[in-house]
Amino acid sequence: MSLPLLLYVFPFLLLACFLLYWAGARHAYARRHPTEAGDPAAYDWHFFVPCRDEEAVIATTVTRLRGDFPDGHVWVIDDASDDLTAPIVTSLAERDPRVHLVSRHRPDARIGKGAALNAAYAALDEHLAEHLDEHLAEHLADTRDRSRVIVCVVDADGQVSPDALARVSGPDAFGDPEMGGVQIGVRMRNVEDERPLAHRGRLGNAYARLLIRMQDAEFAASNTGMQLLRRRTGSVGLGGNGQFTRLTALDRIAAAERRPWQQDALLEDYELGLHMRLAGYRVTHVADTWVTQEALPYTRRFLTQRTRWAQGNIQCVRYTGRIVGSRHYRAAGVLESLYTFCQPLAHLATLVLTAVMLVALVTGGGAAEVLLAAWPLALALAVVSIIPFLLWGPVYRREFAPDRSRLKGLLWGFALWLYAYHLFIVSARGLVRLVRGRTGWAKTRRNAETAGVGPVATES
Repeated sequence: MSLPLLLYVFPFLLLACFLLYWAGARHAYARRHPTEAGDPAAYDWHFFVPCRDEEAVIATTVTRLRGDFPDGHVWVIDDASDDLTAPIVTSLAERDPRVHLVSRHRPDARIGKGAALNAAYAALDEHLAEHLDEHLAEHLADTRDRSRVIVCVVDADGQVSPDALARVSGPDAFGDPEMGGVQIGVRMRNVEDERPLAHRGRLGNAYARLLIRMQDAEFAASNTGMQLLRRRTGSVGLGGNGQFTRLTALDRIAAAERRPWQQDALLEDYELGLHMRLAGYRVTHVADTWVTQEALPYTRRFLTQRTRWAQGNIQCVRYTGRIVGSRHYRAAGVLESLYTFCQPLAHLATLVLTAVMLVALVTGGGAAEVLLAAWPLALALAVVSIIPFLLWGPVYRREFAPDRSRLKGLLWGFALWLYAYHLFIVSARGLVRLVRGRTGWAKTRRNAETAGVGPVATES
């Protein structure tokens, strides 16, 4: 294929894939149905909270989990924190036998969130072998029935909705014995904060509020639509916050892969979902309840987080062969998974194509003539690419901010389009890190942390 023809066809191919995926997500979102609740008392609940230098938030998180879910156990994994995380949790555990501290130490610590979660899995396994849960015994003939043990991963700043356990216990979730994992929705808790940056002026806070709002709209609307589409294709992705998994599913993965969570993965949560489906379990998404977390108002911290996600996404390309050859994936699930894997690569290809087009325009020749002649089509292409983002804005306003004006919803949609351009930046950064062999897990600072507190990331 000649260069002019490639420059002409490739953008249309990418746009067609994007519009098809968006249409499927929007349709799934519009046709969603309420999730039927179940009986949480039929299960034994264990919350895993991985921590590294989380003294600013961990006491609040543990206290809230124990208050909202008094029958659950909270396992805090201290990943060799340099602050007061461990003493705070120790103090809580001394007063509450359902709070457990899993301590990790260098050099085995700080090698990734997956390794920390595996340590909690081992501690839970030992706990179940030594203790019979009296509460569970009231509901089960066999208190060692590991299929009734549910693990929930919660961020150190996460707050799980009080109705979450009932929602994920329903017949479309863990009420189905073939269900191995359930992901609930994610919302941004500080979306209504008028001064997210107390030390900044009006302009800085206006930008921070918009960045927070875009993260909330991304998760509440567009990401939910994507997950509901995946529910139809059988390829729901698990996230790092609000991730529920059946212990027997983790056991099966551990038997095949030596451990449930992959220790070298930057997206250990998404990869866990892949392993779960490859092992024959189903994974679903429940949009009627959610876990809240703090959105990031700082551009640098936001890009650090998203670069890790993009790099982890690129790493998932290694699963292509296994997914294509798996009898547990339908054709639609294979296509959706491959589309997800290829997103950062598509962003990189678009950047390269843009650079080639600029060079062609500057140097002249046949390619430049084709580009100049096709400018009306290029303009139409740009307009069409904006529309999906514009349409998510009013949907988000109607569902989650009905007190705001319709104009505000349209403006949020336009801002979502601009916000989406960060994907090109983080995809490029993720590839550079991968090429340079920098695969360390980068921990994003909490909003309450100052710039001078503790190390931020582990690079390797």
